[in-house]
Amino acid sequence: MIPLLAFAVAALDLLTKYLLDRGLPPEGLPLIPGFLSLVKVRNQGIAFGLFREASLGLFWTLAGLAVAGLILWLGRTEKDRGKRVALGLIAGGALGNGIDRLWHGAVFDFVDLHLGPYHWPAFNLADAAIVLGLLLYLLRWKA
Repeated sequence: MIPLLAFAVAALDLLTKYLLDRGLPPEGLPLIPGFLSLVKVRNQGIAFGLFREASLGLFWTLAGLAVAGLILWLGRTEKDRGKRVALGLIAGGALGNGIDRLWHGAVFDFVDLHLGPYHWPAFNLADAAIVLGLLLYLLRWKA
């Protein structure tokens, strides 16, 4: 179950990046003005644009792919269904971003959130899957 979900998340992530990279206008597309837009951002750092030093690109690529592999390996004995779903989401997100970075040297981010003067750094489906997976895993930790 974990590998299937991970590969599905990675495939959906890469498909959305491909379609939006080719179809989204350079200036972006506001969906809900002042709150939600689609943008084109090439992120050379890790999640949410942190640690953008270009010399670390290969490190982050290999680290993301290694995390995906480790989660898949460790999750093979997990009995809790919620934790398996969580691990699949995390591994799929790491795999999607790792492949994107390997192919393009950066990760394509496209979801841009604003709330009044506050702005959340652009992110993608893989980032959302990782965060959702971590939250789900924490909720299931004591279950």
